[in-house]
Amino acid sequence: MKSSNSRFENKKRIVVKIGSNVLTSNLGLNTSVVQSVSRQISMLVDKGFEVVLVSSGAMAAGQKKIGLDRRPNEIPKRQAIAAVGQAGLIMEYEKAFRRYGKKVAQILLTHDDLRHRRRYLNSRNTLYTLLEWNVVPIINENDTVMIEEIEFGDNDNLAAMITLLMDADIFINLTDIDGLYTKDPRANKDAELIREVKTIGKSIEKIAGDIPGALGRGGMLSKIKAAKKLTRAGVPMIIAKGDRKDILIRLCEGEKLGTYFIPDKKRLPSRKRWIAFTMKTEGALYIDDGAVKAILEKGKSLLPIGIVKVEGEFNVGACVEFYEVSGNGLGRGLVNYSAADIRKIAGLKTQQVEERLGNKPYDEVIHRDNMTVTGV
Repeated sequence: MKSSNSRFENKKRIVVKIGSNVLTSNLGLNTSVVQSVSRQISMLVDKGFEVVLVSSGAMAAGQKKIGLDRRPNEIPKRQAIAAVGQAGLIMEYEKAFRRYGKKVAQILLTHDDLRHRRRYLNSRNTLYTLLEWNVVPIINENDTVMIEEIEFGDNDNLAAMITLLMDADIFINLTDIDGLYTKDPRANKDAELIREVKTIGKSIEKIAGDIPGALGRGGMLSKIKAAKKLTRAGVPMIIAKGDRKDILIRLCEGEKLGTYFIPDKKRLPSRKRWIAFTMKTEGALYIDDGAVKAILEKGKSLLPIGIVKVEGEFNVGACVEFYEVSGNGLGRGLVNYSAADIRKIAGLKTQQVEERLGNKPYDEVIHRDNMTVTGV
């Protein structure tokens, strides 16, 4: 879809995430916000955009509905609250979108659904089909079954992963403040809005860490982490105020509202995005200067001879991080050998691997096609 706005020029597929602080009020779910967002998304669909909505609010809505003054720490109670809230949340979206002739579909995901390649692709194909049918997918983390090992951690992270899953063109993160400020604007009158962020370094992360969320799990820091992940993959992100009148329409029509995170010029292929930003790592490899140079400067695979140290226990096909000896993180990749076997062959030349292991299924510990450099 062409636009005179450079931020949205040739953008067609958009992921929109709306946070708990925007969607809820003292009385529970803020239905006026649900109606406003549904109307705006419907208008964008009518203009030719494809929109995927990641919606928080289930746990917050359930908490208010049950009458609890705080979110409980016990997982079974949190899961029960999510179940109560999710029913009301999707019902309100269903009613709101119906007014504009749009159908919706509820998608509940866990990290496990995306870390396995087949399930990842199945999820993507389902979402692609819904978009072809002009159905608006509404996605949330499946809090009713989540456990610590499979939870996304917050819907900012989930939305970033969905953006990469769908190969979306831009991610709009709607929250309860206008964007990233130099200080928490709710407590500091001299706080200034940061209009654009070119590089997400420690100074930006520190600013974000001082701006917490109220009902949501993430706060501003989780949004910055999501932006860091997306911009490295070559996808832009905007943080904007969710209850500002016609915020989505105005953004797509060219108004420069909120904070815009400028993406890297090089857009990573889908599989490399999955390896870098969706899979959970199970261990780590530390590599010498020669291997670092071969990977960074020549785009080579990681061979046994360049490995200095192995951390963790993992099997063939696991996703591991790899580091310089100094501890500087370089990237991630899928290993062709188990941790036990890598320890045996670390530092060896390729022709020595079979002699040590009795077989040599691969020359490479991590092939370049199964590797993503993220730390440079």
